Amino acid sequence: MPGAVPQRADPSRVLLDSAYLLHRWNYRETSLLLELFTLSHGRLALIAKGARRGKQGLAPILQPFLPLLASWCGRGELSSLTHAEAGGAGIRLQHTALFCGIYLNELLMKLLPSHDPHPQLFEAYRNGLEALAAGEDAETALRRFELSLLEDIGYGLQLAAEADSGLAIQPDRLYTYRIEVGPILAGTAEPDVLHGATLLALRDQHFDSPQTRVEAKRLMRRVIAHYLEGRKLKSRELFRNSSPMSPVVSSI
Repeated sequence: MPGAVPQRADPSRVLLDSAYLLHRWNYRETSLLLELFTLSHGRLALIAKGARRGKQGLAPILQPFLPLLASWCGRGELSSLTHAEAGGAGIRLQHTALFCGIYLNELLMKLLPSHDPHPQLFEAYRNGLEALAAGEDAETALRRFELSLLEDIGYGLQLAAEADSGLAIQPDRLYTYRIEVGPILAGTAEPDVLHGATLLALRDQHFDSPQTRVEAKRLMRRVIAHYLEGRKLKSRELFRNSSPMSPVVSSI
């Protein structure tokens, strides 16, 4: 008697992948459109049919910053969520930390290609949220995540040597950073000049001096704006309009 034919896994069905919700929108009367960041499948869009229907719907579990285990099925750009459950304790973000978490989510939505797994970035995202929730320095947490994101999508910064000469960065010298090239010694009247100490601080992810923090934020804003290609960050505008004096404005 011939042996049984082995059953192959259905490639259109994914079971219990670790995930975080980046954003959700109401869709029709009872459903939700979701943007998830998943461990094994990267960023993807899903529809959660009936998620807002009664107390048994999935809407209460589909919250930002809550580790999820998500299952879905389907092919193409929009699959259907079939199950979601908590994958751990929720990460509680408040005040400045909450604003920063929303900023991280928007960066992922606008810069991360869809359906492209980034497990190291997934871990960096989780670490960033946990650092913010623990009350660690917000600017340090944001700079670390921004650097991880750029590195993972192929736009990592050159922070150790001059782009043209290959000489090591000197902390007391002045540089200008040319995006997609790297740092070069600053000439007279160069815009966006920064100290070598700032480049080395970004490399080591330690931001101890006020000068380093200001210059690092300015450089990262310029680099991120370049790769956004004209798209605005709604989170930044929201925070500025809702709380003009909030410290988060200086962080992001």
